[in-house]
Amino acid sequence: MDIPLPSRSALKAQAKRLRQTVNATGTPLTHAQALEAVAHQWGVRDWNTLSAQAQDAPQHGYFPGQRVNGRYLGHRFSGVVKSARLMPGGRHALTLRFDDAIDVVHSRQFSAWRKQVNCVVNGTGRSVRATSDGQPHVVIQDAWSGA
Repeated sequence: MDIPLPSRSALKAQAKRLRQTVNATGTPLTHAQALEAVAHQWGVRDWNTLSAQAQDAPQHGYFPGQRVNGRYLGHRFSGVVKSARLMPGGRHALTLRFDDAIDVVHSRQFSAWRKQVNCVVNGTGRSVRATSDGQPHVVIQDAWSGA
């Protein structure tokens, strides 16, 4: 596993979202089946094993489906972590999908809208890359607040 496990409550929330999504397509899925599916997604044989490995308190890390908010190039955003990978030095490679697209150009001549971005953030939720004035491209607020 290349990213830390989220809390038990975050895993249960992931199973709930999975169940809602699958049920919306007309395929019935019980809560127990959703929990087992989440366990398999995390590479564990069953929910009981995953639940035993997860802790009650959120661990420091990002995980797919986690809600986040903060700033991207100075613009406020809220969105979801689409993918996450733990990197050396406690950094995380993330793909963030914004709820609303952000226009990243400060010009009346044209626009450049972003709905999804890739970034690498450190342990405080600040991107490694910065603008020419030294501001991080991405700043994630309350990075470890859980799902």
